[in-house]
Amino acid sequence: MFDTLTGKLQKVFKDLRGLGKISEANISDSLREVRMALLEADVNYQVARDFIEKVKAKSLGVEVIQSIQPGQQIIKIIHDELVNLLGSTGSALVLNGNPSSILMVGLHGSGKTTTCGKLARWLKKQGRQPLLVAADIYRPAAMEQLETIAKQVEVPSYVKKGADDVLIIAKESLQFANDNHCNIILFDTAGRLQIDEPLVQELVRLRDLLKPQEILLVLDAATGQEAVNVAKHFDIALNISGAILTKLDGDARGGAALSFKAVTNKPIKFVGVGEKLEDIEPFHPERMAMRILGMGDVVSLVERAAEAVEEEEAKKLEEKMRKGQFTLEDFLEQLRQMKKLGSLESVLGMLPGGSEILKQTDVTKQEKEFKRMEGMICAMTTEERRNPAILNAKRRQRIAKGSGVSVTELNTMLNRFNQMQQMMKKFNKFQRMMAKMGKTPPSSLMKK
Repeated sequence: MFDTLTGKLQKVFKDLRGLGKISEANISDSLREVRMALLEADVNYQVARDFIEKVKAKSLGVEVIQSIQPGQQIIKIIHDELVNLLGSTGSALVLNGNPSSILMVGLHGSGKTTTCGKLARWLKKQGRQPLLVAADIYRPAAMEQLETIAKQVEVPSYVKKGADDVLIIAKESLQFANDNHCNIILFDTAGRLQIDEPLVQELVRLRDLLKPQEILLVLDAATGQEAVNVAKHFDIALNISGAILTKLDGDARGGAALSFKAVTNKPIKFVGVGEKLEDIEPFHPERMAMRILGMGDVVSLVERAAEAVEEEEAKKLEEKMRKGQFTLEDFLEQLRQMKKLGSLESVLGMLPGGSEILKQTDVTKQEKEFKRMEGMICAMTTEERRNPAILNAKRRQRIAKGSGVSVTELNTMLNRFNQMQQMMKKFNKFQRMMAKMGKTPPSSLMKK
């Protein structure tokens, strides 16, 4: 979502890296460009101005280290201030109740109900026993939606259809949680198309009854600066404990993410990074700053890979690759595991310089190519996947027809796979040769 901002900052950084010395004149020019980039990203005007003033003050007061170029030091200052703007450190959920209560609030359409399911799934993976409570008595089918999501993430839900009093639902759900040994309750409250006082007062009464450990505001990242106004209103009324930003994978400019902490002094705790129920991540200011500055987020990518790939399966695959026994069946499994990591765009965006790679890559075309490859392999029999050598002309025609591609496309895919196999075998031979050299030093070295 920060593509435009990242691109503009990268351009500024190229100019900064060329600075031979720091002066108020050349710093002002560069920081003016940074400020314009922030404003175009829909960052709150006051927040953008304060950010630039802090960077400028630190840049002019910094003592240049001889081994580091002046421009690089300013980039470091921008990075540090960006981390401070986003919240300095990650903020964990406070869950010290028995059971703990989390009140999910926000406007209609912000993705609150789906986010409840995502958070419940995440908490379950942390070893908790969450309960989803349908506390939205106004939106048609809101209760049915939450009930469906609860089944998908395999957690219990408390739904009282036809109820017209949220406080009664809340009281009964507490008893339900105790009876079913649930230690965290997530309340999906009602939203509106705009903030209205009756909704806020209902939430205040619900807060006073439950005394929740967390009041999380669910914000649509695409709303930009308007999200800040919404956050201020909810914070004044409810004293929210933090926010969850949704749709961070979209084409929003990022103003909400960069303005929220500065305006409310409350942390962003989670971000929604996709439509699936597993697409939620704890918010790490340091990692987000690295992404915005085009430096990647390898740590999050490794964490995502560790979650998606079974360690035992990875070891088996490594062994097969070392022995040159990598088959189309293994290749199919790799394609499917890649999909678990998320979209190709999100994966590339986590790599250092990923924004530049994305500019040069037709991501949509590449993802379609992966799907076609998966379709071709799925159209084969198990025997054909394990032994592609048996694929004669007749079999290839059948597979091409079954997967909706031409025989030429199938042949191209098989040729690429053969090249990959040959490379693996050569690498395996090289490893064995290096191992032998390590065990048996050359005679010339022995003589010395």
